[in-house]
Amino acid sequence: MQQQSNHDEKFKEIVEKFVELKNTSELMIDLAYSSLLLNSKELAEGVYKLEEYVDKLHTEYELAVLSSKFKEEEAKGILGLIRLGVVTEEIADAAAEIAEVVLREIEPHPVMKLVIEEADETATYVRVSEGSPLVNKTLKEARIQEETGMQVLAIKRGDRYLRPKPDLMINIGDVIIASGFAEGEENLKKLASPSGLEESSRAE
Repeated sequence: MQQQSNHDEKFKEIVEKFVELKNTSELMIDLAYSSLLLNSKELAEGVYKLEEYVDKLHTEYELAVLSSKFKEEEAKGILGLIRLGVVTEEIADAAAEIAEVVLREIEPHPVMKLVIEEADETATYVRVSEGSPLVNKTLKEARIQEETGMQVLAIKRGDRYLRPKPDLMINIGDVIIASGFAEGEENLKKLASPSGLEESSRAE
């Protein structure tokens, strides 16, 4: 019974680490694309910081998989788990390469420039000010997408980029990074900072 319990705990640990890997690599892609749209070195640097985190997390994930005492017949499944980890790290590396275009001020390929210019959607980031109705609400309660049409990609709090979980509480000073159609951007600005003193940016 104790052995089964340990097995279940180990499996739970592996699943949690993989979910974190997957979610973080997806967040990096969103931020990398937004850094291109906004030509934002700040967002691009955030992608690089997350890449370091993913590298560390991937190592921990592989160690967790390799140290698990699965049965011999489960060997193929273990190999599959390792491959999944490699794929998520490759996604993170691809995001870092996109961010590098911004950080190194590399002239985007003409096709990429055309894609950015013709994109129906834009990216923006706005700082939540005192007096905003968003303060002390969870993302679920705030209903930002329903109210503005903008999808929250991440919340920047200090030097950390937080994934937009439904129960994440919005604080004064948080920076909301979002994407959507341009007409929703002004609505998001007014929601985040009714006084009009927010810091924001978007692709022109």
